[in-house]
Amino acid sequence: MKRWLAAVAAIIAILLFSPGGPEAKSSRWGKDYFPNVDVVTQNGERVRFYDDLIKDRIVLISFIFTSCTDLCPLTTARIAQVVDRLRDEIGKNIFVLSITVDPENDTPEKLKTFADAFYSGPGWTFITGKPEDIRAINSKLGNKSDVATQHRNEIVLGNDKTGEWTRNSPFADLENLELAIRDMDPDWRDSRHVPQDALAANHDPQDLTIGREPGQVLFKKICAPCHTVGVTDHIGPDLLGVTDRRDRLWLSEMIMHPARLRAKKDPTLAELDAKYKGVRMPNLGLSASDASDLISYLATRTAQINELRAQPEEQHLHTAQGGAHHEHK
Repeated sequence: MKRWLAAVAAIIAILLFSPGGPEAKSSRWGKDYFPNVDVVTQNGERVRFYDDLIKDRIVLISFIFTSCTDLCPLTTARIAQVVDRLRDEIGKNIFVLSITVDPENDTPEKLKTFADAFYSGPGWTFITGKPEDIRAINSKLGNKSDVATQHRNEIVLGNDKTGEWTRNSPFADLENLELAIRDMDPDWRDSRHVPQDALAANHDPQDLTIGREPGQVLFKKICAPCHTVGVTDHIGPDLLGVTDRRDRLWLSEMIMHPARLRAKKDPTLAELDAKYKGVRMPNLGLSASDASDLISYLATRTAQINELRAQPEEQHLHTAQGGAHHEHK
């Protein structure tokens, strides 16, 4: 749990903030700052880093590597949640870049498999290239370590046209992160209008109300980006009934030590890896207590959903209306 908390607590520090206008021209982040080198996308396309991916764009940039067993899959899943909320803007006004920190091993094919596990629409580019070029790009963005496992678990937000750049955490509250990205657009910002109706419309139907149950809180923060309960398979499998299908000891081991299970060539995990190619359950440093809380929540949630499904259809409507009425009191 300590490793995950450290990521969540990453300092949201401003690198450079130059509002639109004359000050923006003095920004050191621009065509003379970024290496305008050739890079290769997950689709095998060769493009120029600055000219084709940064110039005049609002961008969200993350750092990943495809063999990561730590936070990369969770970070990418969190970004996918934000992308879903901004779907009408992605590829038009807002662009997402995920840059490998392991260019020696991350081929376009590997990036394609990884990318497709999270998103299949336009506007999100995964890039690799010559190691020296990728390292030069990462260094300019503040990720200076040559060791893949020591890369920064942050995202960089920028507007090349205005010269505004900032860091943020992919584990921030989704609404706040969405607003931070939209705020990079001076037209949106200057309108001084927070589109509450639009935000409500973009809410993930699986957003959970944070209650007092620790397992519910953990699920929302670290499981919901990849999993649902009683909806459908997503980035990972739907977890409805998982406490009935899987042994509790196996679930605990999977939650706390997935790499250990994988090293043992566990057949169940091997089957899951084969089905959900490109993404693996990360090692999040969760404790036995955390695992117990999550398993308890999944069992409780499964029972609630099964009970609701067993009711007559008109009772479903009555329950939903009653719940809505209660929430608006």
